Amino acid sequence: MQTEAQTKSAKGQPWPETRNKKAIRHPSLRVLFANCELADVKRCLRELQFWHSQVKSDVVSTSKEFIQHLRSNRYDIVLADYSSPNWKGGQFSAFLPQGDSHAQIPLIYLTRRMRRETVAELITNGASDCIELEHVAHLPVAIRQALSANHLRDERDRAEKLLRHSEAQYRALVGNLTYGICHCSMDGAFVDVNQALATMLGYESREELLELNHSTAHICEPLKLAQLLRQYCETNRADPVEIDWTRKDGGTLKIRLNGRRVTTEENALSGYEVIAEDITKQRALEDHLRQKAAKDSLTGLANYRHLVDILDVEIKRSKRTEREFGLLLFDLDGLKQINDLHGHVVGSQALCRVADALCMGCREIDTAARFGGDEFALVLPETKEDAANFVARRICESIAKDGGEPKISVSVGVAVYPADGEKIDALLSSADASMYLMKNAHHASPIESKL
Repeated sequence: MQTEAQTKSAKGQPWPETRNKKAIRHPSLRVLFANCELADVKRCLRELQFWHSQVKSDVVSTSKEFIQHLRSNRYDIVLADYSSPNWKGGQFSAFLPQGDSHAQIPLIYLTRRMRRETVAELITNGASDCIELEHVAHLPVAIRQALSANHLRDERDRAEKLLRHSEAQYRALVGNLTYGICHCSMDGAFVDVNQALATMLGYESREELLELNHSTAHICEPLKLAQLLRQYCETNRADPVEIDWTRKDGGTLKIRLNGRRVTTEENALSGYEVIAEDITKQRALEDHLRQKAAKDSLTGLANYRHLVDILDVEIKRSKRTEREFGLLLFDLDGLKQINDLHGHVVGSQALCRVADALCMGCREIDTAARFGGDEFALVLPETKEDAANFVARRICESIAKDGGEPKISVSVGVAVYPADGEKIDALLSSADASMYLMKNAHHASPIESKL
């Protein structure tokens, strides 16, 4: 049985200068290799070292060691040899932490030859990807995609948890309030209402509401009201219907209606009793949480998660229309120097100045996003390379001449779909490489000269 081995990031042969510079763009990576041969481990590490500032790895050969390392260390990714005779492929995912209390660790299988059906089965059972060792150069991209998907999943889970919490708070808040109740005739007219409904709609008394609004059509959406009454007519109950009601002062309320039909002693339908619940604040809070989950809190631009969604939509649209779209990546030059010399408040203001320039320099159909700490992105639908370069130059000039202090500048990279990449990760990498070529070409940027 192979014993445990500790492997540091490998030192391979020097690669082209541009690839070495790009390596500093990605954070350190902690990898757990499960029952992989050391030769394969070294091949993987040689690829990874050019994409990450530091790569640390552990190699285990038994399930007991695998479990111990998972319990005692934090790993970003697990790479497992699927073809190992000592393990059955499905066992790896079974040992990974499960449940809300544990962070999910992406699992990528390293294989020799494998049928597509087997690959599909492994991914269905929880694996992030399968990489053939003869194509190990694809491993860095697969890891980046797996980590990005994991990050987006965590953000989604946090947003959903906040939403569930807010709904629970709201239900607890309204639980002790009196609901509006009304008795309607067969044609939907108010026959009687309680005081809570009158107050909800801004009337001083129930008599005033009955006198001024003989028909619910005055304060309801007629089509949805008809839908509700038709459901009541067919069954003893109906699914809740949400409609807009207009208050006496002209304001609008979001109302959820529930109710039942009322029959005579002869079992003939005589009307309906409807319970009205004011859900205006609940819906407003839900909208706020959805916007918060999709926006950067400092700049108000789309966040990374929303940017990925937009790129996915644009790729699908481009495949249908066969029209190109552009992606611009901007990097604020010298943010660390600004923070050191002027303070983090001024640094945050500099980021907001870049965000303002992006918003003013794009169309309504474009999407501006904060891609990272000092990086921004701009998605330009139906835009070719020349037009994308023109927009990039115009925004750079606008930022350099915005009149604020200290003076700031940005480096920009341009990528166009599909020429520069047909996948989101490839498109972002192409724009990122283009941006750093521009940044490296500046021997002394304006911001550095000013500071």
